[in-house]
Amino acid sequence: MKNIGIIAKKRIDAFDLIGAVVLELIDRDCTVFIDQNLPMVDARCRCVAPETLAGQVDLIIVFGGDGTLLSVARLKNIDQIPVLAVNLGSLGFLTEISAGEISAVLEKVFSGAYSIDRRMMLEAMLIQKGNDRGPTFQALNDIVVNKGALARMMDLDTYVNDSYLNLFKADGLIICTPTGSTGYSLSAGGPIVYPSLNLFSITPICPHTLTNRPIIISDDSIISVELMSESEDVFITVDGQVGMRMERHDRVVVRKSVKTLSLVKSPFRTYFEILKQKLKWGER
Repeated sequence: MKNIGIIAKKRIDAFDLIGAVVLELIDRDCTVFIDQNLPMVDARCRCVAPETLAGQVDLIIVFGGDGTLLSVARLKNIDQIPVLAVNLGSLGFLTEISAGEISAVLEKVFSGAYSIDRRMMLEAMLIQKGNDRGPTFQALNDIVVNKGALARMMDLDTYVNDSYLNLFKADGLIICTPTGSTGYSLSAGGPIVYPSLNLFSITPICPHTLTNRPIIISDDSIISVELMSESEDVFITVDGQVGMRMERHDRVVVRKSVKTLSLVKSPFRTYFEILKQKLKWGER
């Protein structure tokens, strides 16, 4: 690997760390491409727009939290290269490598002694009333249909492939990947799913009928959710970062994306260790 990209959350306390990593990469005769929105940490770096970064490098190092990585997962061509995610705050589910471990992980990467965790993603299309197609979105965690603070409970007609599933009367609906199962879906009562499994989960948010429970379906399914009720404040949100308003009879069609995200796995802890530490299992 000779061309390395860097994307980071804009945090003043991270610049020294990024600068040290850049020097280490340059010492390895790497060309470093850095997000043009960040301060220049070394004059030998090449500043590029994050939208074009993935097409120019062999590896991207992301400094930040899970939110930073979620935004990186939607970049063009990101599915073609590995991503090394460094956590700058509390332990993250996605950004599992700590700042103190990065040199050791880079050593394994450059020697070829590393493993990739390939995460599936979702593709969602918002089809507005009277149209056959609409804008599409890519998500690593989840696609959510939810209401604003003052909106009433909504009616969501939901199909899986050509089979009618249910008319959910709820505050919303979460369709998530295994990666997203420890996010919003978990807060809404959804299951924790091992990240390498090929499936979706559908979790209603505060359903009116208490027997409406999360459901697991295969990753070759196509999910269609139509807003049946009048509401002035309903949105589709993508990974909690991108959103569009929905009107009555608009539909969201969700399927497995052709894109995946290739994460460099931490050699120092397993997914279950991260899970126990993040959720504080075993503590009193």
